[in-house]
Amino acid sequence: MNQRRVAKAIIIGDVTVGGGAPIVVQSMTKTDTRDVMSTIHQIKELEESGCELVRVAVPDREAALALPAIKKAISIPLIADIHFDYRLALAALEAGADGLRLNPGNIGQPEKVTAIVRAARERNVPIRIGVNAGSLPTTVDARLSTAQRMVAAAVEQINLLESLDFDLIKVSLKAFDVPTTIEAYRDIARKVPYPLHIGITEAGPPRTGIIRSVAGISPLLYMGIGDTIRVSLSAHPREEVIAAYEILKSLNLRQHGPVLVSCPSCGRAEVDIIELARRVEEQLLKINKPIKVAVMGCVVNGPGEARDADIGIACGKGRAVLFAKGKKIGVVEEEDYIAVLMREVEGV
Repeated sequence: MNQRRVAKAIIIGDVTVGGGAPIVVQSMTKTDTRDVMSTIHQIKELEESGCELVRVAVPDREAALALPAIKKAISIPLIADIHFDYRLALAALEAGADGLRLNPGNIGQPEKVTAIVRAARERNVPIRIGVNAGSLPTTVDARLSTAQRMVAAAVEQINLLESLDFDLIKVSLKAFDVPTTIEAYRDIARKVPYPLHIGITEAGPPRTGIIRSVAGISPLLYMGIGDTIRVSLSAHPREEVIAAYEILKSLNLRQHGPVLVSCPSCGRAEVDIIELARRVEEQLLKINKPIKVAVMGCVVNGPGEARDADIGIACGKGRAVLFAKGKKIGVVEEEDYIAVLMREVEGV
């Protein structure tokens, strides 16, 4: 893995982004922000999953006016997502938003961005310049590749913010196309010192969206690029947070909750290992400690294949070997698999 790019540190609420701080996991609510109670409820679910920054849509003034009540009820920093109307950004800042996300392609005239920047500077609130491949400004040279146009759009807006003596900047350059996204981030990482928020936009439902997100996010992280991440899925945002942490854990970049090792099952298995692994995975969602758990379908090879797991079971016909660090510590009857395994997990 390449040495991580050290970006300028910014602080969003009480969360440090960049400057060598741990890579931050964020998500976005899928609720109508004007519905304060449902938005708070969803953010609470995200907090329980380990979300560290949350973004909410602010499509109109009523949504902006809902922000103080939402912010008061939650424990993580609140970022306002603004499109088209710069007055909504000003209203969100008045309402106490900890950060703003702007798409320069649809905010419009520089003077409108200028008004937002001045208000953000007065409050020490960072701004994410969020460039999306699908909404690039017309000022960018159309002869360039999509990735090059994304970078040019971001640099144009960064230059504007810097000219206004503002450097509390985070940048994202997202596309649905994975190679385009990777190319854009590699280029911008060489050009600017600011922290980068990475992800694949509109990645799709979980089955395909997670694969596409992993294909785009993991290479960037492996290259040392990325300070915050979001896995954008057509699903409950809790699934985005879970997937993001799995990516970080797979690259040994963050430890958050358990890692589940399970075999794919085969004709040797004498238990429904697929269902067993599913049930164990469900139970592990309630555990916060960084522990490796193995569920194996072969009592011969299981302990050896998962020898570095903290706790695991290798299943045979009606019974399973319970092991720790590859060493046998007991035998479990089939009806007790889940209960005994979870008892051991909680005791580690």
